[in-house]
Amino acid sequence: MNTEELVQVSQDNGVVRIRLNRPAKKNAFTQDMYTRCNEALKAADNDSSVHAVLFESSGDSFSAGNDLNDFLTIENLDESAPPFQFLHTLARAEIPIVAAVNGLAIGIGTTLLLHCDIVYSSDDAVFALPFVQLGLLPEAASSLLLPQICGYQKAAELLLLGESFDAQSAQQAGFVNHVVSLERLPVVVEETLDKLRKQSSKSLRISKHLLKQPTESVADRISREATFFAKALSSDEARQAIAAKLQKK
Repeated sequence: MNTEELVQVSQDNGVVRIRLNRPAKKNAFTQDMYTRCNEALKAADNDSSVHAVLFESSGDSFSAGNDLNDFLTIENLDESAPPFQFLHTLARAEIPIVAAVNGLAIGIGTTLLLHCDIVYSSDDAVFALPFVQLGLLPEAASSLLLPQICGYQKAAELLLLGESFDAQSAQQAGFVNHVVSLERLPVVVEETLDKLRKQSSKSLRISKHLLKQPTESVADRISREATFFAKALSSDEARQAIAAKLQKK
C-alpha cells in the first residue's frame, strides 16, 4: 500500500474524514502515515468551509500504536520528525475534531484522543499507555493533559503502570464522551457530524479556541469572550440565525 492508501482522506459536506487504513497491522502508525495525517489535518484547519474533522479506522482496531520497527528507523528523533510534526498540528488545530474508536487504541491510539473534542468508543475498545513498560516516556503532552482530564492519581496509574483498560474506564477517566455498541458507533458519529455541519464554522473554531486557552481569571475570560461575542453578533451569519430562531417562536 502507498501512503494515500494507508491513510484515506476524503471530504463530504463540510467534514474531512481521516481514515487509518492499515488493518492488517491494526493501523499501527508509520512515519509516512504521520506525514499524511499531518498534511490532511493542516489542510482541513486552513479551510473555512470545513466544520469538523473525523479520525476513524478500517478493520477491527483504531490503532495499535506506533509501528516500532518503522519508529526505530527515524534518524533524527526531534521535533522535525513526522510524529512530532503531526502532534504539534493536532495540538494547534482550531477545527473541531471527532474520533470514532473501536478495538485496540494503544499508545498514540489513546494519546491522540486527548486532543480530540468529541470521542465515541465502541464497547469492545481496549486502551493502554504502555510507554514506561517499553522503557519509553509519555508523549503527545499526555503527562500534562491526562492529569488535567482525570486527576493526578488516575493519570499516574495509567501512565506509570501502562496496563490496558476498557471503554467504560476511558469514559470514567474523562477522555471518551460516550460508549456505544460497535454496530451503533457509525450511526452515533454521523448524527454528531450532522449537528456540527449545521453550526457556524467560525463560531465552532472560536469556541474551541476559548476552551483550549490556558487557565486565566474569570474576569479575564469574560473580557476575552466579550470581544469575540461582539464581533460574532455583528456578523451576517449570526443575524440570520437569530432571525430564523425568532421566526420559529
